[in-house]
Amino acid sequence: MVHGHSFLHVVASLLILGLSVTTKKDSVTVKNNSGVKPAGQCGAWVKEAEGGLFTSPNYPNKYPPNTECVYILEAPPRQCIDLHFEDNYSIESSWECKFDNIEVRDGPFGFSPMLGRYCGQHSPPDIRSSGRYLWIKFVTDGELEGVGFSATYNFTAGGSY
Repeated sequence: MVHGHSFLHVVASLLILGLSVTTKKDSVTVKNNSGVKPAGQCGAWVKEAEGGLFTSPNYPNKYPPNTECVYILEAPPRQCIDLHFEDNYSIESSWECKFDNIEVRDGPFGFSPMLGRYCGQHSPPDIRSSGRYLWIKFVTDGELEGVGFSATYNFTAGGSY
């Protein structure tokens, strides 16, 4: 219990408050290959039994400017997530990835421990969660768009939560 509320109630509240993200300027139609309808204009809470695939908006064409997408991956109990970014990857390069980037966190929240922030022309290394959730945020600014990313994920026994 978290201050009188169940974990699911807290998660549902966070989804209502924080996962309904939209583009800052224009609305964008996103093709979400995971089979889950996007929350807002991009991003999703993804809970597929066998893993799957998700992409940045418009992939493999250039992603839109001024966008924020949050993807939350959920594995079955006692499993962890293996995340792989495909080689056709291009996100605006900048010092410390301050402008366009993908941020990956080890858990279901934006305050979960950060595993990395990525940008540039080389896809990130493969990532494994310590438990059954990964929180992934894709952010773009108003300049220099790239093709973005395509990522696949699957599940492996051994998650801690």
